[in-house]
Formats: sequence, structure tokens, C-alpha cells
Amino acid sequence: MAERPTSAQSEPPSAGPAAGSPSGIAGGIEAGTSLPGERLSGPGTRGGVDARPAPVASFDVVDFPVPTGREEDWRFTPLDRLGGLLGDVPADGNVEVSWTGEAAVERVSRDDARVGSAFIPRDRASAIAFARSEKPLVISVPAEAEGITSTVTLRGNGGVAYDHLVVDIGPLATATVVLDHVGSATFGANVEVLVGDGAALTLVSLQDWADDAVHAGHHAVRLGRDARVRGIHVTLGGDLVRLLPRVDFTGPGGDVELLGLAFADAGQHLEHRLLVEHAVPHCRSRVTYKGALQGEGAHTVWIGDVIIRHAAIGTDTYELNRNLLLTDGARADSVPNLEIETGEVTGAGHASATGRFDDEQLFYLQSRGIPADVARRLVVRGFFADVISRIEVPELRDRLTAAIEAELEQVGG
Repeated sequence: MAERPTSAQSEPPSAGPAAGSPSGIAGGIEAGTSLPGERLSGPGTRGGVDARPAPVASFDVVDFPVPTGREEDWRFTPLDRLGGLLGDVPADGNVEVSWTGEAAVERVSRDDARVGSAFIPRDRASAIAFARSEKPLVISVPAEAEGITSTVTLRGNGGVAYDHLVVDIGPLATATVVLDHVGSATFGANVEVLVGDGAALTLVSLQDWADDAVHAGHHAVRLGRDARVRGIHVTLGGDLVRLLPRVDFTGPGGDVELLGLAFADAGQHLEHRLLVEHAVPHCRSRVTYKGALQGEGAHTVWIGDVIIRHAAIGTDTYELNRNLLLTDGARADSVPNLEIETGEVTGAGHASATGRFDDEQLFYLQSRGIPADVARRLVVRGFFADVISRIEVPELRDRLTAAIEAELEQVGG
């Protein structure tokens, strides 16, 4: 069974919700689950055989030609808006880093053993960012530490800047780390995450940039045996944000949950390209990303790639993407890809749906005396609730709720 990518722009409201549409969305496009042994491939495939070129992984910038926009990995990205992050432009700006909490935070040399241990650049932007990062920032939690919480704020002060971050969680430790991106910058940055055996990490990456910011980042997560990771990407600000989260399991029993929330306004381009690779037995992954869009030219892109290698028996995986178009002129592209090399899986599937407000749901709320603007807020709040509720930092939950309310105010609620 071959999965077709979905691309949806806002259309006149439909008469009612499509079968299988998510709550609050009408006219959804739904993808089903797969059977063990099937190979689901995205664009550039024929008959289940992947015809795409083999992916490049290298620390050498010259191994990545300047993209033209015709490549599969770049076809949705407006290259002319990346602000030089593909041109190997020297840094002429600054992103100031500050932190609070119990984790140890330090700048280290590039020859530190932790740097590059879970990460290899997968595109030209991440290779340039790594090459241009002189003193990587390491956020570390020692083995068996419990309940460690830290927030690292990256504040852009204009210009082009690069950085490389390492989050290192020792075996059997539990921690919550928040990366808070604010201010204005053209920022190329990579984040590599090392989670030791039996450790548990909640990692929140918040992109709350100013309207003119550009951010290209690669987030690489490596889990040890019986490790657990909840990774949350929240993208609200910036002119263009392009993030590439990647997960690799190194031992059985690993469990990862990737959650995402994006709210795109007029002209914004918010792109998330995920890859979860199961190469060892008996691991679990869950992916849930949701986006809301409003205004002319608002554009979100979600690519969800899951690969189950031949050795990864007992894998349990599912990915879900939902997009809610609030106005005309917005576009959401959603491409789930699932590749299975073994028939011995516990479960594997995906779903994708994009559509407008469910008019019947709004009518129901208004018939109960709820004003139209309040009804819209309730629907959007409910749409994002399952993602926001899983953020374990109360101040951050409140901040995101307020930010979504402010977004809705731009179109009169």
C-alpha cells in the first residue's frame, strides 16, 4: 500500500465533517494503518521500491550541494527566505544564551566526546551550523538524578548566528529541559540529545521568535536501553522555521513520544520533518503533531518518516498529523511515510487530516448560547489541548494558551 502525500488549501466550508475527520475539522483527508510486511513509500517511489537517492550524512559541508528546490527534502521550503543559512555565511550577529534550573550548563571544545556522538548532519544547513559552531553548549544531568528541571533561553539580537547544543542525561536520571527561542536572528543550530539507559527526559523546544526571524535546526535524539523521551516542539514565531527531529534507538525497551504544535499566521512558513528509525527490537514510538493556520500565505509542512528495520521485531509505532485551516489563503502539506522491513511488528500505522472548522460543531455551540468568537476559541483550544496538557511546566502551558488566544484575536477570534 503506497501512501499519498496530502496538500490542502482552504476551500469553501463543506456541508459537514468527513468520515473519520478529527474533532473540529471538516473535510479531512485521512490515511489508514498498514499491515506488517508492507512498505509505504512517499514521493519518488514505484511499486513500493524507494527510488529516492540514498540520504547523505556527513560533517563535511561540501558533501551537500546547494539545493535548488527540486530535491525531495527541499521542495516545500522557500529557499530564498533562508537568509544565507545555505550559503555558509559567517556569523555577524548574536544569540545570547542564559539558563535557570539544576542542570549543569557549560561551553566545551569541539573535541569533547559528547559532541557529535549522537548527531551527524543530514542536510547542508545543519552541516554549516555545526562547522560554524566554535564552542558547543552542553546541558548535563548526572546519572540517577531525579526531577531535574532547567530552562535554556536563546535570545536573538539580530544578524546571522550559529550554535550547537548537547543535552546529556545520565543513566536512570529523570529531567525536564526547555529550550526557549526568542528575539530576532537568522539562526542555524543543531541539538543532539543523549539519553542513558533507563533515563527519562522531557525536552521542550519552543520557537517563539520575532516575526522576522529565520531558524533552521536539526534535533537528533539517541535513546539507550529502556530509556524514555517525550519531545515537544512548539512553533509560533518566526518568518521561516525549519526543524528536523530525528530519533534513533540503541537498545530494546526504548520509548519515545514526539508532540508538536504549530500556529502559522499570514506569510509564515513553519516546517517540521521527522524521522524515527527503529533498528533494535521491542521499542515504541508515538508521534502527534497539530497545526493551525490563518491568513494569506500561511504555510505549514509536516513530513513524518518512520522506518522499521529488519532487526526491529516487536516494534510498536503510530504517527498522527492534524491541521486546522482557520481562514482562506492558508496551506498545509502533510506527508506521512512508513517503511517496514519485518513482518514481526506489534503495530504500525499513521493518519493525516487537514480541513476547515466543522460548521456543525460551531452551530451546536452557538445553539447553546455561546457567541461565535467564543465558540471558535473553544474549538481551537480543544484541538490543541492534548498536546498542551502533556507539557509538565505549568508556566509554559499558561504561556502557550495565552499565545494561542492572542493569535485568534488577529482575525477577530
